Amino acid sequence: MYRYKDRYRIIAPDQRGHGLSDKPIARYAAEDFAEDAYQLIKRLKCGPVIAVGHSMGGRNAAYLAALYPQQVKCLAILDETANGPESLSDLPPDQVSSVDKLTADWPTPYPTYQEAIQDLSKRFNREINVRSFLESLVERVEGYDFLFNRYAMSAINEYKQEWYHILPQIQCPVLLVRASDSWCLSKEAADRMRTLIKTCTYFEVANSDHMVYADNPDEFYPRFEQFISTM
Repeated sequence: MYRYKDRYRIIAPDQRGHGLSDKPIARYAAEDFAEDAYQLIKRLKCGPVIAVGHSMGGRNAAYLAALYPQQVKCLAILDETANGPESLSDLPPDQVSSVDKLTADWPTPYPTYQEAIQDLSKRFNREINVRSFLESLVERVEGYDFLFNRYAMSAINEYKQEWYHILPQIQCPVLLVRASDSWCLSKEAADRMRTLIKTCTYFEVANSDHMVYADNPDEFYPRFEQFISTM
């Protein structure tokens, strides 16, 4: 983000259920995240924007571009798959589990920061992934826990849906980036996605399994900057 502070106005909101944003008992589908972003753009009067989303953020940014095309100048989807359940869950939000599958067995709150590092280091192979979770760690009276909400994480998974169908609706230029060793975006899914996007620039980042901008910045940023500099 700081890399571009002298050239662009950078807006990086915490999405619902994350960081300092609200964590309501509500639906956490892609359309809802897109609506949140749209309302923020309207409030700040900053559109049309260059929308950049990594992982789940890539899906949400894609929905923003598809549903509110007048607000998006160009779009970058970083290592996120369009795969998912065929239909959207109709489970009422108040019936969604308050325990998400990813962190269900994590021994939180951690008594000390060092114990948090030790536990996360055993769960993730790459230091950058550990660091990503540590950035969401805060100290509370009970110990160290995360800013993201477990219910929200569970709801995000509950309302996940495949989104190949929205890709042809995107009118702006799109940069689709895949990590060469991605655990999230398969080569087959990436190939299918790029054929559905009207104006698509695609490349893969070597020596990365998901965090393309952090695992290999020397390869990622020159091509990313080449894309956004033409907008």
